[in-house]
Amino acid sequence: MLIYGIDPGYTGAVSLYWTETGKLECYDMPTLKNPKGKTLINLHELLRILSNEADESCLAVIERVSAMPGQGVSSTFRFGQGYGQLEMGIAACKLPIQYVSPAVWKKHFGLNRDKGVSRGLVTQRLPHYAHLFARVKDDGRAEATLIALYAAEKLI
Repeated sequence: MLIYGIDPGYTGAVSLYWTETGKLECYDMPTLKNPKGKTLINLHELLRILSNEADESCLAVIERVSAMPGQGVSSTFRFGQGYGQLEMGIAACKLPIQYVSPAVWKKHFGLNRDKGVSRGLVTQRLPHYAHLFARVKDDGRAEATLIALYAAEKLI
């Protein structure tokens, strides 16, 4: 089975994990800048990443998130807009979808809010792919991959 683990947000990522072979592909959230310099999700690239051309049995698992206290109205709107675009991309590719809260998948792995620990754990669990999580900014890749691993272990 092919599992798409998705850490939403402009600095998030999409990981593709094949449960039978252990193969992994990671993509930083595809973005582009609008004429005013604002970051947007590159919808065409997102659809390419999410396309299931081999028509494999699959599941998309996206982190269920909500607005955070103290977050500004504009940034909350932009995050929600991006989250909706992710959901629409999943729907456009006809992928079955499940949601998992950060508290649930992080508890499964014994993690806290420290994203560096997430990078360390995924490197430990998938050492052949450690190069994908080497940089501090690869935390989105790590969390997307852990969401996919959580799904492989608990949802299927």
